[in-house]
Amino acid sequence: MSERAVSPEASLALPWWQRLHGALMPDYNRKATIYWWLAAVAGAAALVVAAWQVAQLGRSAWWQIAAGVFIAMTAGFFPVRVKHSKHAFAAGEIFIILLLLMHGPAAATLAAAGEGAVGSWRASKRWTSRIVSPAMAALAMWATGSALHALIDKVSASAGLLLLATMACALGYFMLNTLLVTAVPRLKRNERLRAADLFGVFGGVGLAYVGSAAVASLLYLVYLQSGIGVLGAMVPLLGMMLATLHYFFRQQEASESVRRANAEAQERENELARRHVQELEASERRFHSAFTHASIGMALLDFSGRILQANAALCALVGRQNQALLNQAFQDVVFEDDRQALAEKLGLVSDREFESFALELRCRHADGHPVWVTAHCSFFSEPGSSAPCLILQLQDVTARRMAEEGLHHLAFHDSLTGLPNRRRFHELLGQAVAQLNASGAAADAYAVMFLDFDRFKLINDSLGHSAGDAFLVQVSQRIRDSLRPHDVVARLGGDEFAVLVRHVEHERCVVGLAERLMEAMRQPFVVGGTELMTSASIGITFSALGYANPEDVLRDADTAMYKAKAAGKARYALFDTSLHTEVADRLRLEGELRHAIDDGRLSVAYQPVFDLRGGAAGPGGAPRLAGFEALVRWQHPVDGSISPGAFLPIAEEAGLMVRLTDFVLHCACRQLREWQLRGPAFAALTMNVNLSGHDIAHPALVARVMRALMEAEVRPDRLCLELTENILMSRLEGALPALKELRRLGVVLAIDDFGTGYSSLSHLSTLPIDGLKIDRSFVSRLEAGSNEAAVVRSIVLLGSSLGKDVVAEGIETEQQLRQLQDMGCAFGQGYLLSRPLKPADVPRLLQGSEAVAAPPPSDAGAVPNLSQLSGLRAATGPLTMH
Repeated sequence: MSERAVSPEASLALPWWQRLHGALMPDYNRKATIYWWLAAVAGAAALVVAAWQVAQLGRSAWWQIAAGVFIAMTAGFFPVRVKHSKHAFAAGEIFIILLLLMHGPAAATLAAAGEGAVGSWRASKRWTSRIVSPAMAALAMWATGSALHALIDKVSASAGLLLLATMACALGYFMLNTLLVTAVPRLKRNERLRAADLFGVFGGVGLAYVGSAAVASLLYLVYLQSGIGVLGAMVPLLGMMLATLHYFFRQQEASESVRRANAEAQERENELARRHVQELEASERRFHSAFTHASIGMALLDFSGRILQANAALCALVGRQNQALLNQAFQDVVFEDDRQALAEKLGLVSDREFESFALELRCRHADGHPVWVTAHCSFFSEPGSSAPCLILQLQDVTARRMAEEGLHHLAFHDSLTGLPNRRRFHELLGQAVAQLNASGAAADAYAVMFLDFDRFKLINDSLGHSAGDAFLVQVSQRIRDSLRPHDVVARLGGDEFAVLVRHVEHERCVVGLAERLMEAMRQPFVVGGTELMTSASIGITFSALGYANPEDVLRDADTAMYKAKAAGKARYALFDTSLHTEVADRLRLEGELRHAIDDGRLSVAYQPVFDLRGGAAGPGGAPRLAGFEALVRWQHPVDGSISPGAFLPIAEEAGLMVRLTDFVLHCACRQLREWQLRGPAFAALTMNVNLSGHDIAHPALVARVMRALMEAEVRPDRLCLELTENILMSRLEGALPALKELRRLGVVLAIDDFGTGYSSLSHLSTLPIDGLKIDRSFVSRLEAGSNEAAVVRSIVLLGSSLGKDVVAEGIETEQQLRQLQDMGCAFGQGYLLSRPLKPADVPRLLQGSEAVAAPPPSDAGAVPNLSQLSGLRAATGPLTMH
């Protein structure tokens, strides 16, 4: 039925109901409109009657019906698409039919209307569909549900008959609802209903409805046998299964789309390849006509390098006849020193890992002299050949290379000593500066030493310049012999030399090199039969000063060298007295820290860790004490309290971390046992101890830990060892056996500062880790709706999903505490809850705290005995107490 166009002015004169019809139903004809209103009114009537009947039921039934309606509507948001079809069904039908069996058609009608409303809102933006779809669903369920209950009331059905009747009802509900819905577009187009409208979607969706009815019937029978409690336990499991099925089919759809796209792309590529082959054949015919007369050497090689064909230019280039070259390996005409580079490139051919390569090689002429060539090699396929081959092009560049080498050596090397000159050293130093500034990697650190000989002018004046030159040649050789292979020494001019020390691990390494150089310079030189004694002043500067250009580096090294001369010569000086003071202080602190460990002058503070889930008050209650984290402290007799951030890196570099960890571990275990013995309420207190990278790489780690536990008589499951993400992942392969053994013995393991390093989720699920510690940087910026809040919430959910305890550190405000409790974070520590305490202050905390209840003892948490420690000694070697 066609509609006449109505102008905006005329539409304002129409009655309101016609304007509403025009806005909501612009494409509805009279028949479709009448049908729509009849369906909407009938469905609304069914809903009103259903609501009235439900209101007559008891309060307990209301809750059950409300829960069923809610679940059915929620399931509507997660439809399961039928494979190889554009149709989908919502798993809510299970709960709708379950309500039908438990509380009658009225309850099922409400649930069907709710699910229909969700589905229409999800699938359509038209209000006509959003209104009539739930009405039709309610009408269909009222009719089929009433029929089912009438049948059940008249016939005393067995479980089997009930199952069949329910499946028939579900099928009838599906067919009636489908007919009601498909009638609308047919009436809009003035078409008659067809059987295909029903049976076209029956295959997958109809079977799904029947299957849903079967599941609902089984749940109903379980309900009749065991009551609502068992049903309440099974419904969440069923919901989880259906949600999993929903996401599985969504993933299948995505994979199928990717597969189709890849297939289409492959088909296009194949067509392009066919056209390319045709063009290539024409190109190769032209190539063969030019191959023989080319002015540069050309050859066809097989993948092993055997010459299949060579042109006249190549024969002339290497001074051999064509027959002598055929079937000979091209490598045989290349100098031995260049064969390795050629072999590496040819080794990639069989795997097709390159399109082409270019090298500069030295070929051996028949008379023995080298011929420099630029070799370019690529794949080549002849039409009709059984296998592809390589085409090699050689261009003689001997004259250019000889000229370049001569000019380069003159431009960048000292003519007397053969060392790099100032220009070359400046270039290499600039590369080192740029590389470090670009990467920021510690491995790219460098240092520069500026050397000047203290008595060179006297040698020149007394023995002449020839003796001075001979002296410089010997000096340069002696310096070279003292350096590492990747270090560079250059003569800057006169008696000035500079050394670029690459890959500096620590300032001490450079200082040691300077001392070796000075010792080498103290050995006598013999020049023209005269024994000479000399010394050198050395200035040193380090890349840690943050240089941006090489000129500044050389300037500072030169300045430091003059400081050395001013201080008395024959010595070295570090640029910047403050840096020198810092290096000296670090060396001093290293020695004093070593003595502090030996003499037991370090101490341990204990920061309480609280259970944020509260005590008897439950979630949101006051945090209760769960354990402590052991923190090492150093009270220096002169410098006062030294921060762990200052002396722990020194301990790492000096190899003192194993001894330091043993000290903390033994102190912490003994102290924990003392507090646990105060009463049963404190038996479950735990102790956290941090491990370093040196600790997890130590072969006797397990024995060290178990010895500390055994001596203190502490159960292994009361000790938690913390490792940072970066330490764990960087040493994962070597540390994994020890970590697994510790966990097998009952020791708890946790990742410290989680979120600041790099850990793979695939590793995290399989690592022997029991807990995650959220880094304080996230907690300190914790605000509602912030990125940090999202990160913390994700870590809490991740830990919960993987069954790992989550601890938040650095809690300093009430708002942070409340947010963490709302997120479900289990444990926390920070200044808000308690600052680190001295051992003498902990009893006051214990007196006013509600500690965690002690769990029943188990074998895994038993105190280790001597036989276990002896077995560990045998497995890991002798155990040394520091």
